Amino acid sequence: MSSERLPPVTEWPDYSSQPLGANPMEQDINAPYNKGDLCWLLVSTCLCWQITPAIGFLYAGMHRRKSALTMVFQSLFCACAVGIQYWLYGYSLYMSHTSNSILGNLTKGVLYNVLAYPSLANSDVPDILYATFGVTFVTATAMILAGAMLERGRLMPSMLFLLCWTTFVYYFLAYWEWNPSGWLAKLGVLDFAGSGPVHIASGFGALAWACMLGKRRDPLGESQHPRIPHFRGHNPFLVGIGTVFIWFGWLAFNGASTANLSIRSIYAVLNTNFAACGGGVTWSCIEYLHTRKFSIVGFCSGIISGLVGITAAAGFVPVYTSCLIGSVTSVACFYTNKYKYLIAIDEGLDIWAIHGMGGVVGDVLTGFFAADFVPALDGVSTGSPGGWWNLHWAQMGYQLAAALTCAAWSFGVSCLLLFIIDKIPGLHIRASEEDELMGLDQKYFSDYDMEMYGMGQYGASIEGMREHRASNTAGGSDRASDSATPSKRD
Repeated sequence: MSSERLPPVTEWPDYSSQPLGANPMEQDINAPYNKGDLCWLLVSTCLCWQITPAIGFLYAGMHRRKSALTMVFQSLFCACAVGIQYWLYGYSLYMSHTSNSILGNLTKGVLYNVLAYPSLANSDVPDILYATFGVTFVTATAMILAGAMLERGRLMPSMLFLLCWTTFVYYFLAYWEWNPSGWLAKLGVLDFAGSGPVHIASGFGALAWACMLGKRRDPLGESQHPRIPHFRGHNPFLVGIGTVFIWFGWLAFNGASTANLSIRSIYAVLNTNFAACGGGVTWSCIEYLHTRKFSIVGFCSGIISGLVGITAAAGFVPVYTSCLIGSVTSVACFYTNKYKYLIAIDEGLDIWAIHGMGGVVGDVLTGFFAADFVPALDGVSTGSPGGWWNLHWAQMGYQLAAALTCAAWSFGVSCLLLFIIDKIPGLHIRASEEDELMGLDQKYFSDYDMEMYGMGQYGASIEGMREHRASNTAGGSDRASDSATPSKRD
């Protein structure tokens, strides 16, 4: 084995002739890259990974106890199965070297042609590193969406839907916005870290899923809202812990979206943090004005609203606007959530209100506050016209076009996919009445312990409900019917 150093790569060949960049047995493929850039993106990838299970903890705390484990399971499913899908063909669909404006091809399937060639996202990092970073985006997006099955969606159809959704919604939108050949990218849309493919898409996909599932059953009239089902989550502590890790991971999620280590990365991290701060404080203040009380869930909702609002803007806006962006987004999300009952759809985890509408507001605010000097802070992205901050009035039109496109595509395709899956024998998307009332955890998981977790709000009265139906079917007496009526439990 020779100890001589390989000659460095001094110039990258044409991609069509050497998609790997160079032969690693003949040339040093590390030489063209800055080790700081490589380290920053790789460490950020590790930090971003935990966003997916953190969302699972957040959602579990917002569920009633009888279905909380479902969300933890879904977070692991998204981290694993959606990750495998990304390896098989996902990365290739949105980051292949193609010229069409709609979707990539399969030339990078199983990451076959992915190694040292400069990434399409930023030539400062190799393709293999950006592919490693990108997997955390799609798994987190799928998990944001997964909460829409809230206590009434069947598990197997939901998993199939998530895999279909990432294929036909996420990868299309990611290609349109992030691949240089995508039509929204060519239009000039500014979306730094995924407001469209991540937040707007998952938010409107969740709205479609909730619409197709229908409202949750509430035979005992326990809803805390007179117009739509609304039940208190079982564990605000889990909500707080989940939010902390989401916030922590989102600093890397946005900060590393520069795809190099630069002053722009610092700007993105600062913008992300200040927007979360502004969003959390604003939501809590508004909530106190309405109820004269604070809540952990409300504070966490405000923090996440701020994170959503800054996602598109983090690498485009001056740092002195980020707190305002978080606050404005939080106000919009708060009142969307407060008045969502007007559309009479049971979307109980506020995914549409916070991620969907928050993402739209974030896109619009990016059009307002984008400044031409901020992208140039990475030393690569020069020539940005900015937004209204630089009197570039057309930018708002581009931002609105992107937001509306992502919302409409996600909602429409989601409804179509759910309709098709529901018609497949054995894959109807809605759980049975008994499984819903008993809780999805006891239906699907051997970990479920009735003595430890209880049986939801309904408890042993489920058995009484069965007797009630049987007595009614058999023409039982009024007395038997009355005695079988389930009693309300805390």
